[in-house]
Amino acid sequence: MQKSDAFELSRRGLMLGTAASAAVPALPAVAQAQATAAPVGSLSKVSFTVNGEAHNLELDNRTTLLDALREHLHLTGSKKGCDHGQCGACTVMVGGRRINSCLSLAVMHQGDEITTVEGLGQPDRLHPMQAAFVKHDGYQCGYCTPGQICSSVAVLDEIKAGMPSHVSADLNAAPRITAEEIRERMSGNICRCGAYSNIVDAITEVAERQA
Repeated sequence: MQKSDAFELSRRGLMLGTAASAAVPALPAVAQAQATAAPVGSLSKVSFTVNGEAHNLELDNRTTLLDALREHLHLTGSKKGCDHGQCGACTVMVGGRRINSCLSLAVMHQGDEITTVEGLGQPDRLHPMQAAFVKHDGYQCGYCTPGQICSSVAVLDEIKAGMPSHVSADLNAAPRITAEEIRERMSGNICRCGAYSNIVDAITEVAERQA
Protein backbone atom coordinates (compact mmCIF):
# COMPACT_ATOMS: atom_id res chain seq x y z
CA MET A 1 0.00 0.00 0.00
CA GLN A 2 2.88 2.32 0.81
CA LYS A 3 4.33 1.78 -2.63
CA SER A 4 0.96 2.63 -4.19
CA ASP A 5 0.71 5.90 -2.22
CA ALA A 6 4.23 6.83 -3.19
CA PHE A 7 3.49 6.23 -6.84
CA GLU A 8 0.28 8.30 -6.64
CA LEU A 9 2.09 11.26 -5.04
CA SER A 10 4.83 11.05 -7.59
CA ARG A 11 2.36 11.00 -10.49
CA ARG A 12 0.46 13.97 -9.10
CA GLY A 13 3.69 15.88 -8.59
CA LEU A 14 4.69 15.19 -12.17
CA MET A 15 1.34 16.42 -13.50
CA LEU A 16 1.50 19.60 -11.42
CA GLY A 17 5.06 20.25 -12.52
CA THR A 18 4.15 19.77 -16.17
CA ALA A 19 1.20 22.17 -15.91
CA ALA A 20 3.38 24.80 -14.27
CA SER A 21 6.03 24.45 -16.97
CA ALA A 22 3.42 24.84 -19.69
CA ALA A 23 2.21 28.09 -18.14
CA VAL A 24 5.66 29.71 -18.05
CA PRO A 25 5.89 30.57 -21.79
CA ALA A 26 2.57 32.39 -21.56
CA LEU A 27 3.81 34.77 -18.88
CA PRO A 28 6.03 36.91 -21.15
CA ALA A 29 3.16 37.30 -23.64
CA VAL A 30 0.84 38.48 -20.86
CA ALA A 31 3.48 40.89 -19.56
CA GLN A 32 4.07 42.22 -23.05
CA ALA A 33 0.35 42.78 -23.61
CA GLN A 34 0.13 44.67 -20.32
CA ALA A 35 3.19 46.75 -21.20
CA THR A 36 1.86 47.75 -24.62
CA ALA A 37 -1.66 48.53 -23.43
CA ALA A 38 -2.38 52.25 -23.55
CA PRO A 39 -1.81 53.66 -20.03
CA VAL A 40 -4.38 55.95 -18.49
CA GLY A 41 -4.01 59.50 -19.78
CA SER A 42 -2.27 58.52 -23.03
CA LEU A 43 -5.17 59.61 -25.25
CA SER A 44 -5.35 63.03 -26.88
CA LYS A 45 -7.94 64.87 -28.90
CA VAL A 46 -6.85 66.12 -32.30
CA SER A 47 -8.72 68.00 -34.99
CA PHE A 48 -7.65 68.32 -38.60
CA THR A 49 -9.14 68.58 -42.05
CA VAL A 50 -8.72 65.70 -44.48
CA ASN A 51 -9.68 66.20 -48.11
CA GLY A 52 -11.78 69.21 -47.18
CA GLU A 53 -13.69 67.48 -44.36
CA ALA A 54 -13.13 68.33 -40.70
CA HIS A 55 -12.45 65.47 -38.30
CA ASN A 56 -12.24 65.35 -34.51
CA LEU A 57 -10.56 62.26 -33.12
CA GLU A 58 -9.43 60.95 -29.76
CA LEU A 59 -6.33 58.86 -30.35
CA ASP A 60 -3.56 57.08 -28.54
CA ASN A 61 -0.63 59.50 -28.56
CA ARG A 62 1.44 56.88 -30.39
CA THR A 63 -0.93 56.65 -33.37
CA THR A 64 0.76 57.62 -36.61
CA LEU A 65 -0.97 59.84 -39.12
CA LEU A 66 -1.04 56.87 -41.51
CA ASP A 67 -2.88 54.68 -39.00
CA ALA A 68 -5.28 57.51 -38.16
CA LEU A 69 -6.15 57.86 -41.84
CA ARG A 70 -6.46 54.14 -42.53
CA GLU A 71 -7.83 52.70 -39.31
CA HIS A 72 -9.89 55.57 -37.92
CA LEU A 73 -11.03 57.48 -41.00
CA HIS A 74 -11.02 54.43 -43.32
CA LEU A 75 -9.10 56.27 -46.04
CA THR A 76 -7.13 53.26 -47.22
CA GLY A 77 -5.63 54.81 -50.35
CA SER A 78 -2.42 55.62 -48.49
CA LYS A 79 -0.56 52.34 -48.07
CA LYS A 80 1.61 50.94 -45.31
CA GLY A 81 4.67 49.59 -47.08
CA CYS A 82 7.91 49.58 -45.10
CA ASP A 83 6.55 51.54 -42.11
CA HIS A 84 10.04 53.12 -41.87
CA GLY A 85 9.68 56.08 -44.26
CA GLN A 86 11.79 54.40 -46.93
CA CYS A 87 9.31 53.39 -49.65
CA GLY A 88 6.95 56.38 -49.99
CA ALA A 89 3.77 54.30 -50.26
CA CYS A 90 2.26 56.30 -47.40
CA THR A 91 2.94 59.75 -48.91
CA VAL A 92 0.25 62.38 -48.28
CA MET A 93 0.30 66.15 -48.45
CA VAL A 94 0.06 68.34 -45.35
CA GLY A 95 -0.39 72.01 -46.04
CA GLY A 96 0.61 71.32 -49.63
CA ARG A 97 3.90 69.65 -48.67
CA ARG A 98 4.44 65.92 -49.02
CA ILE A 99 5.36 63.82 -45.99
CA ASN A 100 5.71 60.16 -45.10
CA SER A 101 2.64 59.69 -42.94
CA CYS A 102 4.06 56.55 -41.31
CA LEU A 103 6.74 58.68 -39.61
CA SER A 104 4.45 61.42 -38.31
CA LEU A 105 2.25 61.20 -35.23
CA ALA A 106 -1.38 62.17 -35.75
CA VAL A 107 -1.36 64.45 -32.68
CA MET A 108 1.30 66.60 -34.38
CA HIS A 109 -1.21 67.72 -37.00
CA GLN A 110 -3.67 69.73 -34.96
CA GLY A 111 -5.42 72.16 -37.32
CA ASP A 112 -3.59 70.93 -40.43
CA GLU A 113 -4.99 70.56 -43.93
CA ILE A 114 -4.26 67.04 -45.15
CA THR A 115 -4.75 65.70 -48.66
CA THR A 116 -4.68 62.00 -49.51
CA VAL A 117 -5.04 60.38 -52.92
CA GLU A 118 -8.80 60.20 -52.33
CA GLY A 119 -8.87 63.99 -52.13
CA LEU A 120 -7.11 64.46 -55.46
CA GLY A 121 -9.78 62.80 -57.57
CA GLN A 122 -12.31 60.03 -57.92
CA PRO A 123 -12.89 57.47 -60.72
CA ASP A 124 -15.49 59.72 -62.34
CA ARG A 125 -13.35 62.87 -62.08
CA LEU A 126 -9.67 61.98 -62.10
CA HIS A 127 -6.98 64.45 -61.17
CA PRO A 128 -4.76 65.21 -64.20
CA MET A 129 -1.91 63.28 -62.57
CA GLN A 130 -4.13 60.26 -61.97
CA ALA A 131 -5.30 60.36 -65.58
CA ALA A 132 -1.69 60.61 -66.78
CA PHE A 133 -0.68 57.58 -64.71
CA VAL A 134 -3.49 55.61 -66.35
CA LYS A 135 -2.56 56.83 -69.83
CA HIS A 136 1.15 56.05 -69.46
CA ASP A 137 0.65 52.84 -67.45
CA GLY A 138 2.57 54.29 -64.53
CA TYR A 139 1.78 51.34 -62.30
CA GLN A 140 1.63 47.56 -62.31
CA CYS A 141 0.49 46.11 -58.99
CA GLY A 142 -0.70 49.59 -57.96
CA TYR A 143 0.34 49.31 -54.31
CA CYS A 144 2.76 52.24 -54.43
CA THR A 145 0.64 54.27 -56.85
CA PRO A 146 -1.28 56.44 -54.32
CA GLY A 147 1.99 57.59 -52.78
CA GLN A 148 3.58 58.03 -56.20
CA ILE A 149 0.69 60.24 -57.35
CA CYS A 150 0.64 62.39 -54.19
CA SER A 151 4.39 62.82 -54.44
CA SER A 152 4.16 63.65 -58.17
CA VAL A 153 1.65 66.44 -57.53
CA ALA A 154 3.85 67.84 -54.77
CA VAL A 155 6.97 67.62 -56.95
CA LEU A 156 5.47 69.89 -59.60
CA ASP A 157 4.42 72.34 -56.89
CA GLU A 158 7.98 72.31 -55.51
CA ILE A 159 9.44 73.06 -58.94
CA LYS A 160 6.88 75.79 -59.53
CA ALA A 161 7.83 77.35 -56.19
CA GLY A 162 11.49 77.39 -57.25
CA MET A 163 12.70 74.84 -54.70
CA PRO A 164 16.01 73.32 -55.89
CA SER A 165 16.94 69.65 -55.64
CA HIS A 166 20.23 67.82 -55.33
CA VAL A 167 20.66 67.78 -59.12
CA SER A 168 19.71 71.42 -59.73
CA ALA A 169 22.70 72.95 -61.54
CA ASP A 170 22.06 76.54 -60.45
CA LEU A 171 20.55 77.14 -57.03
CA ASN A 172 19.75 80.73 -57.96
CA ALA A 173 17.86 79.83 -61.14
CA ALA A 174 14.38 78.42 -61.48
CA PRO A 175 14.48 74.59 -61.58
CA ARG A 176 13.90 73.09 -65.00
CA ILE A 177 11.52 70.17 -65.49
CA THR A 178 13.77 67.45 -66.82
CA ALA A 179 13.74 63.67 -66.49
CA GLU A 180 16.80 63.91 -64.25
CA GLU A 181 15.11 66.48 -62.01
CA ILE A 182 11.93 64.40 -61.77
CA ARG A 183 13.81 61.18 -61.01
CA GLU A 184 15.79 62.87 -58.24
CA ARG A 185 12.72 64.38 -56.61
CA MET A 186 10.77 61.11 -56.88
CA SER A 187 13.63 58.98 -55.55
CA GLY A 188 11.91 58.57 -52.19
CA ASN A 189 9.03 56.69 -53.81
CA ILE A 190 9.92 53.10 -54.62
CA CYS A 191 8.12 51.09 -57.32
CA ARG A 192 8.99 47.44 -56.86
CA CYS A 193 7.37 46.67 -60.22
CA GLY A 194 9.82 49.00 -61.97
CA ALA A 195 7.39 51.37 -63.73
CA TYR A 196 9.76 54.31 -63.26
CA SER A 197 10.08 55.36 -66.90
CA ASN A 198 6.29 55.43 -67.29
CA ILE A 199 5.94 57.46 -64.11
CA VAL A 200 8.42 60.02 -65.44
CA ASP A 201 6.42 60.20 -68.69
CA ALA A 202 3.20 60.81 -66.75
CA ILE A 203 4.70 63.58 -64.64
CA THR A 204 6.31 65.19 -67.68
CA GLU A 205 3.00 65.30 -69.54
CA VAL A 206 1.21 66.99 -66.64
CA ALA A 207 4.09 69.44 -66.22
CA GLU A 208 3.92 70.38 -69.91
CA ARG A 209 0.18 71.00 -69.64
CA GLN A 210 0.70 73.28 -66.65
CA ALA A 211 3.50 75.24 -68.34
